[in-house]
Amino acid sequence: MAKVLVLYYSSYGHLETMANAVAEGARAAGATVDVKRVPETAPLEVAKAAHFKLDQAAPVATIADLEHYDAIIVGAPTRFGRLASQMASFLDQAGGLWMRGALNGKVGAAFTSTATQHGGQEVTLFSMITNLLHFGMVIVGLPYSHQGQMNMTEIVGGSPYGATTLAAGDGSRQPSEIDLAGARHQGELVAKTAAKLFS
Repeated sequence: MAKVLVLYYSSYGHLETMANAVAEGARAAGATVDVKRVPETAPLEVAKAAHFKLDQAAPVATIADLEHYDAIIVGAPTRFGRLASQMASFLDQAGGLWMRGALNGKVGAAFTSTATQHGGQEVTLFSMITNLLHFGMVIVGLPYSHQGQMNMTEIVGGSPYGATTLAAGDGSRQPSEIDLAGARHQGELVAKTAAKLFS
């Protein structure tokens, strides 16, 4: 049975919702799954003034946690076309794991959200995937077996590089059922891939 970590950062709860959907998909494929978040780096008064969702249920991860999983699925929102600094700061602390090759051969994947359709989803996914490749991980995307991402009748997230959602500029849009289905599908694919590699 594969052991999967869904590791995310979420300012307003959109990525928290997506992380839980990713975890559902991985569990449905038979994996043992933990959902954890990275520490908030914004000062508390700034986070409160910006109405960040500070009461998230997931425990805060440590770098030492990472090597104990067969697969790590990383989620963070875009910040001007790249991953949010909270996730970048966390991953930047993994140099010791990189030096030891502790994540070599493990399965990695990424998911994200943006405010707008053209707000940098794929660039943000690649900014996370680049980190995972440097750690020596085997990358799983979101292939077109999730056909919801081809839907043209409504706004949908999704990319061959990972599950995505759109939050709207004011954060009012929540992940749609198609977005969540993509997240679940990616979680399932990661779990199945890890099970094949580590069985």
